[in-house]
Amino acid sequence: MHGRHLIAALAVPAIAAGGLALTSPASAAVACRVDYAVASQWSGGFVANVTVHNLGDPVSSWTVAWAFMGGQKISSGWNATVTQSGTQVSAANVSYNGSIATNGTASFGFQGTNSGTTNPVPTAFTLNGTACTGSVPTGTTTTTRPATTTTTRPATTTTTSRTTTTTTRTTTTTTRATTTGGVVWSSSDQWATWTEGDYTLYNDIWGSGAGPQTIWANSHSNWGVHSDQPNTGGVKSYPNASRPVNKTLSALSSVSSTFAVTVPSSGAYETAYDIWADNNAYEIMLWMNKTGAVGPLGTLQTTATVGGHTWQIYKGSNGANQVFSFVRTSNTSSGTVDILAVLKWIQSSGWFGNATLGNVQFGYEITSSSGGLDFTTTNYSVSYS
Repeated sequence: MHGRHLIAALAVPAIAAGGLALTSPASAAVACRVDYAVASQWSGGFVANVTVHNLGDPVSSWTVAWAFMGGQKISSGWNATVTQSGTQVSAANVSYNGSIATNGTASFGFQGTNSGTTNPVPTAFTLNGTACTGSVPTGTTTTTRPATTTTTRPATTTTTSRTTTTTTRTTTTTTRATTTGGVVWSSSDQWATWTEGDYTLYNDIWGSGAGPQTIWANSHSNWGVHSDQPNTGGVKSYPNASRPVNKTLSALSSVSSTFAVTVPSSGAYETAYDIWADNNAYEIMLWMNKTGAVGPLGTLQTTATVGGHTWQIYKGSNGANQVFSFVRTSNTSSGTVDILAVLKWIQSSGWFGNATLGNVQFGYEITSSSGGLDFTTTNYSVSYS
């Protein structure tokens, strides 16, 4: 659970392009292109991103279809409802991205499995049942509309030292491009990071004997992870989103966070805030839900209602940090936490003084998820003043 370290850099994938035609009402000009990119790949699995470019008249909904040629199977998807029957794959828009203007785009992604190193890129696509052409058909007219712009965020690299144990590692942060179809980033690298504004996402895999794990994100408040951790004891990973505060308690008038998640009914894990204070001398964990054989560090001190929730409160040490664990007395998948109230409660108990609040992390501390389980964050934010 403790002594996590972070280090990563994500390479930008190559893009494979194909043409695609769109169906639309009679007399409408139809044409588009699909870019299919393998974002990351490992033995037996991969993540791909797909971008639909509308070269014809506007569409209000879409379904992209193609056939796999190498025995690939879809595991999960985002920004689209992705299904598979045999080799045939279908990806339909979700509620917020069905409309594509002329010269606009829509993007989605998915995780899949493949046999060995065979993972050929599909070469033929359809949209709404119409085969691809890649250009506007002869004899039709297209209403010209402003192109949907793509904003590229310059890549940045920052270095951060984290000292949760006596070993210090360096964290390399890679910022990826943002498109109008939504931020889509994914990685299976052990210490992968991605930054959006004040928030950083970590594919934090750190336990002994950890299995493969892929993180994906559209934003700091819309992200998830597919994790396949063996059914053995000990926490293997803590994929999370983090925002720094770096203010003393006396300098803060409020600190709160809102979250919403979808988590599996099997495995062993907890959905938890991991909050650091006084240069990581203190670790404060807020367990919002838990499943399976997991438990907090330390001994039970009391049960109290603070910060908008009722907790069993534990106190202990991992040898490097003092750890205070607030375990909610019943599971919840969404809510708001008054973090400053929790920290003030700890201060009033004499467990620390006018501490400096560092990072507020939120994610999934995973002990086992054998066979691969999906964890999805649909809302996460931290505000303070």
